[in-house]
Formats: sequence, structure tokens, C-alpha cells
Amino acid sequence: MKVIGILIVLICISILVADVLIDKLSPNWKTPFDLVDNSKRWMLVVAAALGLILSINPFIHNSAGERTYVQDPVLGTEKVVFEPGYAWGGFFARTEAYPDVMSTVFDSENLVDIRFNDATQATASANVRWALPKDELSMIDLHKSYRSAKQLASRTLEPYAQECLGFSAQLMESETHYSGGQSKLKEDFRDQLLNGQYVLETKIEYVKDTFTKEEVKITDTNIRKDANGVPIRIPSDVQTYGIKAVFAAVPHVDYEPIVDQKLQAKIDQSTRESIAKQELITAQQQALTEKAKGEQLIAKTRADEEASKLQAVMQAEKAKLVAKEEAEQAKYIANRIEEEGRAEAAKNMALVKAGLTPQEKAEWDYKTKVDVAKELAKVQVPSMVIGGGGANGSSPMDAIGIKFLMDINEKLAASGN
Repeated sequence: MKVIGILIVLICISILVADVLIDKLSPNWKTPFDLVDNSKRWMLVVAAALGLILSINPFIHNSAGERTYVQDPVLGTEKVVFEPGYAWGGFFARTEAYPDVMSTVFDSENLVDIRFNDATQATASANVRWALPKDELSMIDLHKSYRSAKQLASRTLEPYAQECLGFSAQLMESETHYSGGQSKLKEDFRDQLLNGQYVLETKIEYVKDTFTKEEVKITDTNIRKDANGVPIRIPSDVQTYGIKAVFAAVPHVDYEPIVDQKLQAKIDQSTRESIAKQELITAQQQALTEKAKGEQLIAKTRADEEASKLQAVMQAEKAKLVAKEEAEQAKYIANRIEEEGRAEAAKNMALVKAGLTPQEKAEWDYKTKVDVAKELAKVQVPSMVIGGGGANGSSPMDAIGIKFLMDINEKLAASGN
């Protein structure tokens, strides 16, 4: 606005001066010329006055998300405007705008070089957001020290964030970081941004590297503490002027090649251990499966044998009952034949006693034996008995049947005599 006001004043003054000169020179010209009518010169005066007011504008404008430092050069007063909108600043006031929140970013163009406790190096990206103080006195002191937000960022915020990140990395080894220590690195980083940098003390020792098998110099770095166990810190302007780190992140750390090799070796070892463990679990599972199958087969075989044994017993008992029944039946048939034979013999004897001639008796005996033989041929000797067969295929039942027949025949012969 000041620039526009000054331009308006200069233009109006130039037009007024030119109009006066033309008025003095135009009477000598053949054709008189008037740049501005004398009755309208007041318009140029009013425009010049407005331009002058703009150039010495006593009002300042503060944008949302900013605060504006204001200095009145006439009265020498200083203040900070936090509320957005227009405010009285004073004539020819000097102003400087600051954002409420500033960002410090370390990306691919300006990465931070860090060194871990085991002397390995890396580059890290980081992002920090700073909230400037909200009280007027601290903001005025901050402006007096840095004069602008740009100088505040370059002279304090950026180098302070770099040192805090470097000190945080020195509190751990690179292996600790890539094995899950990212959270601790961020925690130590943010703690120092808020409360001040640690005072570190170092201790040097030599250990054998697990990857290269060579002795490596290890620098053990710890936080120095007072008698009460409270960490000793180095204060900075960040704490002095009440600047707060409201957000801090370390999204990426790029290790040097030797660390990448160690990390790859650890990944390979972990992979092999995982595979071996999985193979062991698989083998154990297979062994349990085979054992279960064997137990199942044994149980099935035992069940089959028990079933076969039970079936054999049942069949033997059934055969025994059948054989017993057939034996009784054979005995019954033999008794019946014997009774019939006796009856027939008695009949014959009666006939003989009645007066048969020797020739008739001989014919009668022959006929009787033939009839008995025919009847014996009709007898069904039992074919199923308990026991094994003989060498010629005969069975005990055959012997029993033959004995019954022989006994009957002998009895018939005896009765005939």
C-alpha cells in the first residue's frame, strides 16, 4: 500500500507541475493547450493527498496463521499483533510478519549426517514443526535477536535440529537402530528439541565384530547426569524464547555400505533360522502323523483279529451244536432201524416156528437180509462233525454209522439163529 501511495503522489505532483508549465508556455503557441482545467486541479490535490495517506498508512494487516511485529518510529513503541485483520500501527510503522508455526525440513536436498555409537555413519531425513511463543514479550525479544523468520530458521532452528538428531544417534548402535530402535531415536530427538541438548560422555572399548570377526573400536556414549540422576542439558534459544517443537519425525535413515552388509547378513541368518524352525515343526508334525497312523493300524489289526477270533468261536460253537444235533439224529435213525430189524426178525422167527421148511427158511433169510440192506442204503449218515479228517477222507461219523449197521446186522444174525 505504501508503494501505491507513493506512486499516486508522484503522478499527481508530476501532472500539476506539467500543467503549470504548459499554462505559462501555451500563450505563445499558435494553438493554446491546457493539460488540466484550472477548475479541476483540486482533483489532483485530493488524489495526491490520498496517495500520501496510503504511503504513511497508520494501519497494519495481520493474516490468519501469522503474528506481526509492529514498531512505531515516532513514539518508539513496540507490539505484536496476534489477531487476524487490521490494527493500528502508527504513521510510518515498521512491521515484520512471523508464521505461528514454522517447519524445518531435511529432505533429499539437505540430509543430516549422523554417526552411531559403533562409529558407523548414515544420512537421515527429518521434519520438525516449531510453534513460536504466544506471549508478546517473548516474541518482541525473539524479533530483536533475529529480525525475521528466515534468519530464525537458518541461524537457530535448522542447526539446533541437526545437533539434536546427531546427539540422539550417538546414544545407540546402528544394529540397535535397525533392529527396532527407530522409536528410541525419535524419542531422544524430540526430548532434546523440547528440553535442551544432552551433555554426553564417552567410553572407548574394543570388541570382535560378529560379521567380519575383526576387532572394532566401540565408543560407548551415555548421558551425563547430576547427583539426583537428572540429565544435564545445554540450553539454547529454543528454550530461552519459548519455542516448542510440536512435531518431530525421522522417517528415513540411509546407512553406509558396511551397515547394509551387516543388516543383510542378519536378515539371511534370521531367514535361515525361520526356515529351519519351520522344517523342524513340519518334521515333528509328520512324525506325530506317522505315529498316529501306526497306532491306528495296530488298533485296526487288533480289532480285525478279535473279530476273526470271535467269528471262529461262534462258527465252532455253531458247528458243535449242528454236529450234536446230527449225532442225535443218526442215533435216533439207528435205533429205529434196530427196532424195525428186531420186529422183522421176530416176525420171521414166528413164521419159522409156524412150520417153514428149511428151503423156505433159507429163502426167507435171504429176502430179509436184502430188504435190510435196502433199508440201510436209504439211511443218511451225518456228514459234519467236529474234528479233522483221516488220511483216506473218512470221518468219525462214518465210523459211527458203520458200527451201528454192523451191530444191527449182528443182532439180526443172532436172532435168526
